[in-house]
Amino acid sequence: MMTSSRRGKFEALKRGVLALGLVRPGSLVRRFMPCGNPACRCMGRPPQLHGPYHQWTHKIAGKTKTVRLSAQQARLCREWSSNHRKLKRLLHQMELLSLKETDRILGARSVHKGTGK
Repeated sequence: MMTSSRRGKFEALKRGVLALGLVRPGSLVRRFMPCGNPACRCMGRPPQLHGPYHQWTHKIAGKTKTVRLSAQQARLCREWSSNHRKLKRLLHQMELLSLKETDRILGARSVHKGTGK
């Protein structure tokens, strides 16, 4: 059985996961780019690049997929990407807590890196 202290921490982590909204893995970037037209302001000195352009990038089945987004879509993706990072952090904490507790239950000495033992 889980100790009451660890059970409380584990339940709090579960509530944190449930409180998250949608998640979206990947990277969101804002870019300014030249167009390539030699007479354009983006080729001047100093260059005045076009943009901002918002892009979301993610690996799917080993291939990088990049999608250009509107400013409104980028705001949504930024929130979802933040939720994804929070989810990964919460799951990692749950995993570490579970390793400590299962080691205690099994009577084993923890050899897991980052568990604090």
